[in-house]
Amino acid sequence: MTENSTKPNLERVCQTEWIEFRRSHIHGTGGYARKPIPDGTEIIEYVGEKITKAEALRRCEAQNEYIFTVNDDWDIDGNVAWNPARLINHSCAPNCEALIDDDGRIWITALRDIQPGEELTFNYNYDLEDYREHLCRCGAPQCVGYMVAEEFFDHVRGQQALTQVQQ
Repeated sequence: MTENSTKPNLERVCQTEWIEFRRSHIHGTGGYARKPIPDGTEIIEYVGEKITKAEALRRCEAQNEYIFTVNDDWDIDGNVAWNPARLINHSCAPNCEALIDDDGRIWITALRDIQPGEELTFNYNYDLEDYREHLCRCGAPQCVGYMVAEEFFDHVRGQQALTQVQQ
């Protein structure tokens, strides 16, 4: 713990071979490359409690933002202290992606070569339901302003254009 904080110093507590966690210009705490990360590297596993869809819905309604869909039957609740991957921020121009392996494990994997000091990000791939409640702060030139899957970017941009015309 730091002297003026009740939160642990995540730079020291949550450090892996590939990542260190510290303040992010995007939001809160983020993960940063400690050394060069080659394209395709499985950087960190997103871990947590395996829960049913019904339980996931209940927890989402209770404002849990760390539920990760695994398949049609199961989700992972990553809102646990032993899951530093939950701190990796969203971006509309990510350098990582979340991949689910054959065993149902979720890996944050490099989409391209990543340089030391670069913040690791992935697209959270939210759907359009209540998307206006999930503002994006990634700052990427192609940012759509909301944390939605890339397949919805054109829809969101169209909605923004309609809103501007109506004003």
